[in-house]
Amino acid sequence: MNFKPGPHNQEHQDAVFLYMLQALDSSEIPAAEALIAACASCQEEVEAVRPVVGSLVSWPTDVLRPTTSLWDKLATRIAEDSGKPPMLSPPRTAPKAEWEEPLPGISVKILATDSEKNQVSMLVRLAPGTDYPPHRHSGVEELHLLQGELMIGEKTFYPGDYVRAEAGSVDHRVWSETGCTCFLVTSTEDEIL
Repeated sequence: MNFKPGPHNQEHQDAVFLYMLQALDSSEIPAAEALIAACASCQEEVEAVRPVVGSLVSWPTDVLRPTTSLWDKLATRIAEDSGKPPMLSPPRTAPKAEWEEPLPGISVKILATDSEKNQVSMLVRLAPGTDYPPHRHSGVEELHLLQGELMIGEKTFYPGDYVRAEAGSVDHRVWSETGCTCFLVTSTEDEIL
């Protein structure tokens, strides 16, 4: 890619995302870094996506593989830029994770487990009017709210909000009046109170 300075546009967003995902060729990194350094909007995007990229680092690559339709779009775009034929999408071999209901009104879909770090990445759904049990975090917990509203203590969170809880902290009350879905990276050793 040839990154050009100027007003923030789709090319700038592409540069930020490819740079953050470490998906650039080594020869393109200096140009992307220069572009980001010169673009305040690019710098804001770097800071906005940094927590998400950081939480994805521990995921196995089969979880991060794009859908077939996204793969095909990416392969076509890369082929246009490189002048080479598009790469066929790799077959999906891993079975899709299933939703489980550990407690009434709470559904979880495990995406990845890191047994060395005692960490799990999952989607969590709370049905409307559901409370999550009070719990103590044994490690850092990162939550990205995807849909609905979520209340933690006295604070209300909305789609797109990010919440970080430090090890040892306690959530006395977590609930949703509307129902919600969130992406959660947390310890497998959290203590239910």
